[in-house]
Amino acid sequence: MLNKYIISSIILLGTSCGMTSRTARKTVEKNIIFSPYDAIIVPGVPFHGENWSETMKMRVCWSKYLYEKGYTKNIIYSGSAVYTEFGEASIMALYAEELGIPKEHIFKDQRAEHSTENVYYSYQVAKKNEFRHLALATDPFQAKSLKRFIKKFEFPVKLLPIVFDSLNYKSITDPKINPTSAKVKNFTSIKERESFIKRLKGTFGQNIQWQEEDLKTKHLRKKYADRIEE
Repeated sequence: MLNKYIISSIILLGTSCGMTSRTARKTVEKNIIFSPYDAIIVPGVPFHGENWSETMKMRVCWSKYLYEKGYTKNIIYSGSAVYTEFGEASIMALYAEELGIPKEHIFKDQRAEHSTENVYYSYQVAKKNEFRHLALATDPFQAKSLKRFIKKFEFPVKLLPIVFDSLNYKSITDPKINPTSAKVKNFTSIKERESFIKRLKGTFGQNIQWQEEDLKTKHLRKKYADRIEE
């Protein structure tokens, strides 16, 4: 429960002092001209077995908004079972289907455990499906925090932060889902698997297993040589 309040507080703080609603709108206006995107990436948040959180609701509803407006052809929901036994990408996909997004346009990255990994492993899903034109669709705070990571590694990912007065997600009736299919067997929380330091490093992308082709410079290939997958 404490984690839930901490996450909500961080998001509210970030929205007010990180990327304001005006800045978010300007970012969307700048990047929406490149639409339609082949896919948008939507990072996950924990699901505790009953109802979706406000954070999950606004991210899924924003993806629905972008899809229905024709700004994206597909959606990649991202997130493993990190803090709870439910795969975050799978839960979001279930909600998205209930909201009317066609299943054939929903894709999942079920590997990511941190926000930087949401971007990178979703990028892998995109490449596998030949999606080249991508955008990150999430709340303004997270979009701002991932901007540097995207730029550093030259990912072809634009930013489409949530514009809250366009979304009006609170008016959307909460759909009902059966979360059973999203349960992960033999689940162990990341808090039990990893130390605080390792989790912190993961937040900054230090646990990513790279594909060599995604490290654009000799410097990066050398720096991450011990984390390049065979």
